Amino acid sequence: MIENPGAGQIKKAAQLLRKKDRLAAGRFLVEGPHAILEALTSGARIHVIYATVVGRSNHFDVERAADSAGVRIEMVTPQVLAKLSDTVTPQGLIAVVDRPAHAPLTELARSSRLLAILHDVRDPGNAGTVLRAADAAGADAVIFTGDSVDPWHPKVVRATTGSLFHLPVLVEKQLDAVLEVLHAADVTSIAADLRGAEVHPGDALLRQPVAWVFGNEARGLTAADSALCTVARKLPIYGAAESLNLATAAAVSLYTTAFAQRG
Repeated sequence: MIENPGAGQIKKAAQLLRKKDRLAAGRFLVEGPHAILEALTSGARIHVIYATVVGRSNHFDVERAADSAGVRIEMVTPQVLAKLSDTVTPQGLIAVVDRPAHAPLTELARSSRLLAILHDVRDPGNAGTVLRAADAAGADAVIFTGDSVDPWHPKVVRATTGSLFHLPVLVEKQLDAVLEVLHAADVTSIAADLRGAEVHPGDALLRQPVAWVFGNEARGLTAADSALCTVARKLPIYGAAESLNLATAAAVSLYTTAFAQRG
């Protein structure tokens, strides 16, 4: 039982709450039994799982999966676990996981039918929810560009509820460079933009390989960023609502495309 929150391995793991340390280590923290199970079953490389007595006793399925994967469980006090968590009420289980390695963008572009690009998306909850929706819609990858939130931020990881381990997640700084690669692979890019024409399930455009580009929660895509895309489209509003929030609009856009491609 690790009882000292200042223990060396705990201090080192707690550093992964900071982006610069996650990037330097190539690791991140995964909290909660469901997300840890997804990591274990996906084949992600897990270095250690820290568990409280209550957390371990309430989730024997995690212990069985950890045993099968050869991952050790270190027992810690609730005070120690709290040093590794950014939640008010930790769930009793936190894992240290390697950032997954994926094929490069040039390779993914050639084999993808549906992609989601998050450009300058700052809110971790929104980013994680869009990633989860992309996974559910059968997207081939999610790409974070510009000044978007770190996909391995603890709040993003929680919001994906494990989807982070189901599909490639890439971080690329320049949107124009990403779109250049996609266009060269005959992937149509669609800017989610209120200045565009309305999209509908029968749109022939959606039956092609498509990459949706979603902008910042508050301001959307700039006119310049939207102009980089092949076309711009918006969702029709049939009721009195002024607009949809980012996560909802992304989910509807991705599913509309999935319906078109699979119908």
